[in-house]
Amino acid sequence: MAVLLVTELASAQTPTAPSESNEVAALRVQANAGDADSQFDLGLMYYLGKGVPENYAHAVTWYRKAADQGHANAQGKLGYAYANGEGVPQDDVQAVAWYHKAADQRDADAQFNLAVMYDNGWGVPQDNAQAAAWWREAADQGLAGAQFNLGFMYANGLGLPQDDVQAVAWYRKAADQGDADAQFNLGYAYTNGEGVPQDDAQAVAWYRKAADQGLARAQFNLGNAYYLGESVPQDDAQAASWIQKAANQGLGIAQFYLGNAYYIGQGVPQDNVQAVAWYRKVGDKGNARAQFNLGFMYTNGEGVPQDNVEALKWFNLAAFRARNAVQQEYADTRDALAALMPPAQISQALKRASAWIEAFE
Repeated sequence: MAVLLVTELASAQTPTAPSESNEVAALRVQANAGDADSQFDLGLMYYLGKGVPENYAHAVTWYRKAADQGHANAQGKLGYAYANGEGVPQDDVQAVAWYHKAADQRDADAQFNLAVMYDNGWGVPQDNAQAAAWWREAADQGLAGAQFNLGFMYANGLGLPQDDVQAVAWYRKAADQGDADAQFNLGYAYTNGEGVPQDDAQAVAWYRKAADQGLARAQFNLGNAYYLGESVPQDDAQAASWIQKAANQGLGIAQFYLGNAYYIGQGVPQDNVQAVAWYRKVGDKGNARAQFNLGFMYTNGEGVPQDNVEALKWFNLAAFRARNAVQQEYADTRDALAALMPPAQISQALKRASAWIEAFE
């Protein structure tokens, strides 16, 4: 599914004056006289709490007055209000109806949001072709999020023929506007030679742009490039630094790699306590490799007190979640440890595993 970002104006708050300013009072006179632009502007001021108390219901009232006169921005905002239940009861059908009115007037945000509705089947039957068509309308007007989503649709053959070259072309348009997701996907395309010649240097350059904007996946990929020395000098410290940034944002694979880095002291000081902490973070998300490593740490008392019961718990969880040959390896390790333990300890480990499953799944 494409990344779906329903856009809105930031709700930056400003202090509310005890009485209306001359600006608001003059705007209200024009709005009451039927001026659609003034009606929309007054609605926006209520929505933002700018010069008047924040009040979504009042915002909707003024948006509706302007929308009924064909004001495209007001129609789009009214659709957004219905989509999110702001000032009106949440109603996807009404949201779609108002988005359509604005989209038909080439309001790019409304076109984007209408595509979101079709992509998810909110208020309309789910329809990838309609979603792609509306994203194209917005993308052709330069909306970066729509360009990214259109690229995603081409990459995955959703609603239009699968075409990596077209995907890259749209990702590039969005990436050149600073869209971090598009920059990442463009880097990924260069990594894998999808729609462009394979080129690690270009991949790293685009990952860096997205990483500098804080995108965790890009930070991880950039860190991995430093570990491998792919189009950058091999540098374990730089690798660990970027992977730490991604791990701090909760990216599971980065947390696992960071645990490994601390365990072997690669790019960071060797620290079994830190290794256990990072393995636990991703192990608690159900990552079988991290769960197996936790079992290993408890078996050997590395970074934690030695505890066969806790080790067997983690080995059991890892064997349950792993697949194929790895599953057999984990199961063999679990069974070898269990063979050394009395039945009471095995029962205790199974109870702990069951408690973990109840708490985390």
